[in-house]
Amino acid sequence: MIRAFKLEWLKLKHYRVFWILFGLYLLAQLIITNGGVFFLQWLESKEVEFDGISPSILPIYDFPDIWQNSVWLASFVKVLISVVVIVSINNELSYNTLRQNIIDGVSKREFLLSKFSLILFLSGICTLVLFGSGLVAGFMYSHVTDAKYIFDELEYLAAYFLQLVVFCLFAFSLGMIIKKAGFAIVIITLYSLVFEPIVTAILEFSPIANGFTKGLVKFFPIYSMEKLVGKAYESPFAKYFFQEIKDNIIWYEWLIAIGWAAIFMLFITWLLNKKDLKA
Repeated sequence: MIRAFKLEWLKLKHYRVFWILFGLYLLAQLIITNGGVFFLQWLESKEVEFDGISPSILPIYDFPDIWQNSVWLASFVKVLISVVVIVSINNELSYNTLRQNIIDGVSKREFLLSKFSLILFLSGICTLVLFGSGLVAGFMYSHVTDAKYIFDELEYLAAYFLQLVVFCLFAFSLGMIIKKAGFAIVIITLYSLVFEPIVTAILEFSPIANGFTKGLVKFFPIYSMEKLVGKAYESPFAKYFFQEIKDNIIWYEWLIAIGWAAIFMLFITWLLNKKDLKA
């Protein structure tokens, strides 16, 4: 794995577009997760209230709530990281880098490991940045800073990491199928933000919904990834208005997401073996 990552690092360390895209993703992640306090202050300046509650007193950055809140917000921009992965895969195919590597003696397994190590690296950096920014925001705004509160509910960071890994593998799969990076980005954006959410909403909430359809939606790829940290309509902020929220990750939700990661890896391996890269 280390050798595979070194191979990928040599390709990317001087690739400016890659670092710009990744930097923009991290910036978007930081803005959406840490800009909440300024947004609440702006609402207060406009004399907006929530059921008589001033926005500025909502403890959204209190430990340990900050971890679930930050991860839920960060998940809204995860589609941006797919751009980084798709561009990386597209360059391999467009410039025949993959074919040349195979000719030079790099096995398909090493290529797969190099891309998987890149995905682990990107997901790990994003998670660490979210953890670091959460600590800073928490120490600045949290009313409690005891260790037992700081390190409680860190499973949401692990869930965020897994969500990014699975989503990047999904992007990897599309990048292998669709040669045009722009088209692949449009497809993954539309599928994850429009197509699948509409289908799962119909199966879960429409008049035709029943026990079977509601159970079926749990196995859709995007649904299962997002369920780890909470769907868009499962806002953790609802707890501040005395509403019930999803406040734990069920064991089978981990398994379904890991299952999709395995499916994407097997599919990518099948595509690689199918391609005639030495021709």
